[in-house]
Amino acid sequence: MAWQPAPESLRTLVGCINDSHNVRDKNAQKQAEIMLTQAKASPDFDNYLAYTFSSSAPPEGTNLTPQEYNTVRVAAGIMIKNTIRTAYKQTPEATLTLIKAAVLIGLNDPSLLRNHAGNIATEIIRRGGIYAWPELLNELLNMIGNVSGQVSPTAQEAAMSAMAKICEDNTRLLEIEQNGQRPLNFLLPKLIEATGSPIPKVRSQALIAINEFIPRKSQAMLANIDALLQRLFALAPDTNNDVRREVCRAFVFLVETRADKLQPHIGGLVDYIIAQQKDEEDEDLACQAVEFWLSAGEHEDFWKGLEPYVAKIVPSLLDGMVYSGEDIALFGSASDDEDEDDRAEDIKPQFAKRNQKRNANGTTADSSDPSQASADNGYDKIGGMDEDDLEDGEIDEDDLDGDDDALFDEGGDQRWTVRKGSAAALDVLARDYGNNMFHVILPYLTTNLKHEDWPHRESAVLALGAIADGCIDAVSPHLPELIPYLITLLNDPEPLVRQITCWTLARYSSWAINLSEPAQISTFFVPIMEGFLTKMLDKNKKVQEAAASAMATLEEKAGKKLEPYAGPIIAQYIQCFEKYKDRNMYILYDCVQTLAEAIGPVLAFPDLSSQLMPALFKRYNNVPDESRELFPLLECFSYVAMSLGSVFTPYAQPIFCRCVNIIHQNLEQSLAAAANVHMDNPDKDFLVTSLDLISAIIQALPPPESTRLITETQPAFFELVSFCMEDPTDEVRQSAYAVLGDCAKFVFEQLQPCLNTLLPILIKQLDMDNMLDEEIDSGFSVINNACWSVGEIAIRHGKDMAPYVDDLMKSFVETMTNPRVPRGLNENAAIALGRLGLGNAEALAPHLQTFADEFLASMDDVDPTEEKATAFRGFTLIVAQNPQAMEKVLLHFFKSIAQYEDINLRSPIKQDLHDTFQNVLLAYRQMIPQFDIFLAQLGPENVAALKAQYQV
Repeated sequence: MAWQPAPESLRTLVGCINDSHNVRDKNAQKQAEIMLTQAKASPDFDNYLAYTFSSSAPPEGTNLTPQEYNTVRVAAGIMIKNTIRTAYKQTPEATLTLIKAAVLIGLNDPSLLRNHAGNIATEIIRRGGIYAWPELLNELLNMIGNVSGQVSPTAQEAAMSAMAKICEDNTRLLEIEQNGQRPLNFLLPKLIEATGSPIPKVRSQALIAINEFIPRKSQAMLANIDALLQRLFALAPDTNNDVRREVCRAFVFLVETRADKLQPHIGGLVDYIIAQQKDEEDEDLACQAVEFWLSAGEHEDFWKGLEPYVAKIVPSLLDGMVYSGEDIALFGSASDDEDEDDRAEDIKPQFAKRNQKRNANGTTADSSDPSQASADNGYDKIGGMDEDDLEDGEIDEDDLDGDDDALFDEGGDQRWTVRKGSAAALDVLARDYGNNMFHVILPYLTTNLKHEDWPHRESAVLALGAIADGCIDAVSPHLPELIPYLITLLNDPEPLVRQITCWTLARYSSWAINLSEPAQISTFFVPIMEGFLTKMLDKNKKVQEAAASAMATLEEKAGKKLEPYAGPIIAQYIQCFEKYKDRNMYILYDCVQTLAEAIGPVLAFPDLSSQLMPALFKRYNNVPDESRELFPLLECFSYVAMSLGSVFTPYAQPIFCRCVNIIHQNLEQSLAAAANVHMDNPDKDFLVTSLDLISAIIQALPPPESTRLITETQPAFFELVSFCMEDPTDEVRQSAYAVLGDCAKFVFEQLQPCLNTLLPILIKQLDMDNMLDEEIDSGFSVINNACWSVGEIAIRHGKDMAPYVDDLMKSFVETMTNPRVPRGLNENAAIALGRLGLGNAEALAPHLQTFADEFLASMDDVDPTEEKATAFRGFTLIVAQNPQAMEKVLLHFFKSIAQYEDINLRSPIKQDLHDTFQNVLLAYRQMIPQFDIFLAQLGPENVAALKAQYQV
């Protein structure tokens, strides 16, 4: 017999749920919440929720209004979804069966409850997989197609919405073969068929589902691509904006995956996309259309086919770059606001940057474009906003009482607009077509750069900046005239014109930086720099931000060429520290740290450091430990400390101690949160930035000063580091291993007594089997720093590494032979293994044959740093202990020796490496008969190098 609720229990539950949302009676609300918490312990609790959710009429005797009962059903649905989300595997099969039946009933509900039914369905599939409810897809398809002839349009919409979510969450699973079948082979034709529905929302949601699969080039997509294209062309003139928006998205994806299918239709596509991007009523549709040009411009197989249409495309983009009337009302003619405090929501979230001693991908990370610091500068996309976890049509339980506090304002224009998209597309196409683009744009610039209406002036300046990279050769002859005019626009009465002029001048700053004649420098470079510095104190805060961002760009490009101007720059920054509100303080930190990186030790001159450090410390003392402003501030201090070196010593102690205290507090909060589910976990970015600054201080200070700071630190410094090395957050561990390596380099005597505790933790970190698939990239970065720190420890700990040699060697070899591993991590593992051989060659020699080939291949492209020199010396010492093991790779080894660069540098490390190379070559000469004939296989250049350097 099917499960049935006890009437009295059902009435009690419904009453409790209703009272829990009764904001007018707080006592009843609190009592109801207590009773609901107790009821959750009942094994039938979810059964009652499912019954309530699927029942259109309230239980007899409850006296609820239809609106009140609908709220109860919504709350029941949300609680069911939360159960599935948090305890799916613990939910009895009988209860899941009841929930599934309730969902199918709910999908046909005439109220918005159907959306919640769809959300529960997608959560079941998300947690259990497609095969947790294999009948669902057919049920949904039958509803979408109205197979019974009795499904309402709203139920069809709900079913299609659920299907779209399932496709979004299970794209890969739907493509995988199971029991000889791939679900997508059956599903995709049905979705294409659904795009012909008379119901607009079904058509648009069907396209949303299909668009999940286009980028993946699945077997099903390949088989159905022609049918899909026919439907897309048929839907292109659809009267519904949502449908046309998804059609545009589909074309964007097809450019990336099947551009060949679009080539025959390119003329019609150009006209269609231009028509959609001009839709002033629906900016989302227009933005999606503009994305087409971005995608097209980045794919060589496609953009070349667009060339005949450039004269048609470019004007449409230029038109889209003019501020709309709505935007002018929001942002134009802004008043002077320098004295107004920033709202908390106007300050974009800050995220700690990661300390990578040597990047796992083998490259040095580029500084992000400082122009991205301003939401309105140019057209850079804005990140950092997290979407909430609510599904379509879902209301959070806390919002059912009508409290408007859940609503939020984004704070400033952080939208991806048609204007920004058009400028980004112009940038991409300018890179494609180069100087030919400039001739298309030149008439527009001539007409609008001096236009009397500021929106046209502003858009012309934006266009000029957008083509800076792609058309620089064509624009350069005009720059002696354009640059002075742009500098005058820094004083334009309209703040938005001043703002975009900063960005555009920054885009052309490389031209001015590379001028060599003193007269040209004083005519162009100096006025640009002075213009940025002056506008950093503009009376409008967005202009301040744009100017500071432009100045940071200039610093990054100019580097040491700024040394003669460091005094005036710092003097201006000090004024900014006095004037700026919180939001612009963030970009000011970026200016300071970029300057520190650009001019390096020059910043340590007393007349500069004595001005800068008090200004920084004044702000530092006013920022509380819990403020997110600490992230950019501590990062700024890291760069400043590295530039000042020993001059930073008087400032180090309070900063170092504060970082240690922040780490200690954060770790304690983490322990408390682990023990109490009601406590929030602390923000681990505080750990990351504190660890990174500690690394910088240890590197910057003379070793006796670093030693003193660590010795005086309580609680025990290396105990805190060990906790961070085992933190569950990858970024924390990554920074902790950077600290460990720096301590090995600079304060090894203090570190050494703790190594028996720290090395076993480190060895566990090197095991890549513990990494989850979704954490591979960040996990590689952690292992990268762990490898680097092992190498730094090994060259100092010597033979005392013996207890750990076997485990370390095994991990390094597994890393070097793993095809998933990025080049940089592969190289770091090889370096660490080579350095391990410096004191443990005898222990490693029996295993030489297992890693010699991988070591040499990994080291081929490594720059000739001291790290490479010590690694090669350690490897060569291992070879000397077991020379026969090199038989298969001996020519590669000799070639590496012959081509080793900078071996002639006069340093003890290079001399040791030279002598070690020479000893092993002489040993092989004695071992190999007809050695010269063997050596000749290397080629004359390599043989000549060996003879010249090592007298072989």
